[in-house]
Amino acid sequence: MNGPPPQAWLNALLRVLQEGQLALLDLWYALGWTSDVHGQPAWPWARRIAGETLLIDLGLARQLGLSLLAVAVALACVVIALCWRRRRALWLGIGALALVAAPWPTPALLLTPAAPTSFHQSPTRFAVDSIAEGARLYARHCVACHGDDGRGEGPLAGTLSRWPPTFLSPLLGRRAEGELFWHIVAGMHDAAGHETMPPFGQQLDDRQAWAVIDYLKTLAAGTGTALQGTWPVPLRLPEVAVRCGQTAPRTLADWRGGQRVRVVAFDGSPDTLPIDDPRFLTLLVTRDGRPPASVPDFRAGCVASTPAVWPVYARIAGADPARLAGTTWLADRDGWLRALDAPGGSGWSDASLVCTAGQPATRAAGNTADHGAAPDGLTALLLRMDAEPVRFVQGGFVH
Repeated sequence: MNGPPPQAWLNALLRVLQEGQLALLDLWYALGWTSDVHGQPAWPWARRIAGETLLIDLGLARQLGLSLLAVAVALACVVIALCWRRRRALWLGIGALALVAAPWPTPALLLTPAAPTSFHQSPTRFAVDSIAEGARLYARHCVACHGDDGRGEGPLAGTLSRWPPTFLSPLLGRRAEGELFWHIVAGMHDAAGHETMPPFGQQLDDRQAWAVIDYLKTLAAGTGTALQGTWPVPLRLPEVAVRCGQTAPRTLADWRGGQRVRVVAFDGSPDTLPIDDPRFLTLLVTRDGRPPASVPDFRAGCVASTPAVWPVYARIAGADPARLAGTTWLADRDGWLRALDAPGGSGWSDASLVCTAGQPATRAAGNTADHGAAPDGLTALLLRMDAEPVRFVQGGFVH
């Protein structure tokens, strides 16, 4: 009998570890053994479990999983021994044997350095306004070293003792957001204690530091699209107020309601509005954030109601804002941006994917067989997105 795919048990293991560490942090905070730092409970230990290492080292993950299973068996044996006195020695012996036989992982591989903010969560909800503010702050404080495109090739990069990292690195993108926040506000040092990046905690407040992190995500996506056609890390639909016609604005999550979304950069007459499609909702991105004056029948008319959205999506696409019109993005049911079609492209296909899950599209193939004919390029792409949900681990957290 074949076992479950590695992703199933690995996801379960990572979630157990995630919830366990958060529960431990909550307990320490409730007991008053750790305090607030930057508005959230501080992680009181110098290390945490390296979930990002477990994701790529399945051998280490199996060792940890089997060891946790052995601990569970040992605890069960203790409970049974307490309830069944006549066989107490036997059950205690079984529990001890399970602990001895467990393949305990090496702590140096399992644990990674942590910061007081390692488990902090961003309060910005990856919103358009936050990304736009982060772009301004990045241009003021970061571009000289990290460069316009985030590859670490700014004009001052060569004068530093250590070359700045590139934001296109998947390993950098999978660092816990709270640790990126800590590096921004507290700076960075090498093994000898020499400063490699100055702290910006005096120039930026907490909200601004989180805004910079939001912008770094879009910067990595845009540069990745321009250079290699894919993103180093997945990107969610930026949160924004949505207005449909003359109705009151709604939050993106409320308007979307778990549906797929097509985002279209629209800059033209009502006759060129995209046609509504029952396979997804359509969100227009306009220069001024206003809905079209008139919307013909069967045309899309819901708009992201802020002018800041146009330059944000231009950065995500890695495109000149003046040439963004006609660019289209597709987001899956979980709210992850997955595919991009630039103006003048060859149409939707697997080549349109900028964010993949790296799994075979088995469900899409099954649906094709059920219908007896190959679906069109867009339908096939949507089926693949449904069949391959994003499994993104950042700092040991499954997102």
